Amino acid sequence: MKRVSIEAKVKEKADPREVVSRFKDQTYRIADAVIADETGQIKLTLWNEQIDQVSINDVIKVENGYVTSFRGEIQLNVGKYGKLAVE
Repeated sequence: MKRVSIEAKVKEKADPREVVSRFKDQTYRIADAVIADETGQIKLTLWNEQIDQVSINDVIKVENGYVTSFRGEIQLNVGKYGKLAVE
Protein backbone atom coordinates (compact mmCIF):
# COMPACT_ATOMS: atom_id res chain seq x y z
CA MET A 1 0.00 0.00 0.00
CA LYS A 2 1.41 3.41 -0.97
CA ARG A 3 0.73 7.03 -0.01
CA VAL A 4 -0.10 6.21 3.60
CA SER A 5 -0.59 9.11 6.02
CA ILE A 6 -1.13 8.55 9.72
CA GLU A 7 -0.89 10.32 13.05
CA ALA A 8 -0.14 7.97 15.94
CA LYS A 9 1.54 7.64 19.32
CA VAL A 10 4.84 5.80 19.76
CA LYS A 11 4.22 2.88 22.15
CA GLU A 12 7.56 1.04 21.91
CA LYS A 13 11.00 1.66 20.45
CA ALA A 14 13.71 -0.96 20.07
CA ASP A 15 17.42 -0.30 20.42
CA PRO A 16 19.12 0.65 17.15
CA ARG A 17 21.14 -1.93 15.26
CA GLU A 18 23.50 -1.64 12.31
CA VAL A 19 22.94 -3.19 8.91
CA VAL A 20 25.29 -3.26 5.93
CA SER A 21 23.89 -2.34 2.53
CA ARG A 22 24.39 -5.04 -0.06
CA PHE A 23 24.62 -2.47 -2.86
CA LYS A 24 26.98 0.30 -1.72
CA ASP A 25 28.83 -1.41 1.13
CA GLN A 26 27.60 1.26 3.57
CA THR A 27 26.43 0.83 7.16
CA TYR A 28 23.05 2.14 8.29
CA ARG A 29 21.37 2.33 11.68
CA ILE A 30 17.87 0.89 11.92
CA ALA A 31 15.34 0.57 14.75
CA ASP A 32 11.77 -0.67 14.98
CA ALA A 33 9.05 1.24 16.79
CA VAL A 34 5.43 0.31 17.45
CA ILE A 35 2.94 3.11 16.83
CA ALA A 36 -0.77 3.06 17.61
CA ASP A 37 -3.94 5.08 17.12
CA GLU A 38 -7.60 4.36 17.81
CA THR A 39 -7.76 1.85 14.92
CA GLY A 40 -4.83 -0.36 15.95
CA GLN A 41 -1.05 -0.59 15.92
CA ILE A 42 1.75 -1.23 13.41
CA LYS A 43 5.51 -1.57 13.39
CA LEU A 44 7.32 1.50 12.02
CA THR A 45 10.85 1.12 10.65
CA LEU A 46 13.14 4.03 11.58
CA TRP A 47 16.39 4.73 9.73
CA ASN A 48 19.48 6.73 10.78
CA GLU A 49 18.49 10.24 11.98
CA GLN A 50 14.81 9.25 12.35
CA ILE A 51 15.81 7.05 15.32
CA ASP A 52 16.94 10.06 17.37
CA GLN A 53 13.88 12.15 16.40
CA VAL A 54 11.36 9.75 17.93
CA SER A 55 10.82 8.85 21.60
CA ILE A 56 8.26 6.69 23.41
CA ASN A 57 4.95 8.59 23.97
CA ASP A 58 5.66 11.07 21.15
CA VAL A 59 2.82 11.72 18.74
CA ILE A 60 4.21 11.43 15.23
CA LYS A 61 2.86 12.10 11.78
CA VAL A 62 3.91 10.05 8.75
CA GLU A 63 3.00 11.45 5.34
CA ASN A 64 3.35 9.59 2.02
CA GLY A 65 4.66 6.42 3.66
CA TYR A 66 4.11 2.88 2.45
CA VAL A 67 3.20 -0.47 3.99
CA THR A 68 5.06 -3.70 3.26
CA SER A 69 5.19 -7.22 4.60
CA PHE A 70 8.63 -8.24 5.89
CA ARG A 71 9.19 -11.73 7.29
CA GLY A 72 5.42 -12.19 7.56
CA GLU A 73 4.85 -8.97 9.51
CA ILE A 74 3.16 -5.81 8.22
CA GLN A 75 5.39 -2.72 8.57
CA LEU A 76 5.04 0.98 7.88
CA ASN A 77 8.00 2.69 6.18
CA VAL A 78 8.60 6.40 5.62
CA GLY A 79 10.77 5.85 2.53
CA LYS A 80 12.69 8.47 0.61
CA TYR A 81 9.54 10.25 -0.64
CA GLY A 82 7.77 10.22 2.73
CA LYS A 83 7.98 12.59 5.66
CA LEU A 84 8.20 11.95 9.41
CA ALA A 85 7.35 14.71 11.88
CA VAL A 86 7.06 14.74 15.67
CA GLU A 87 3.94 16.67 16.70
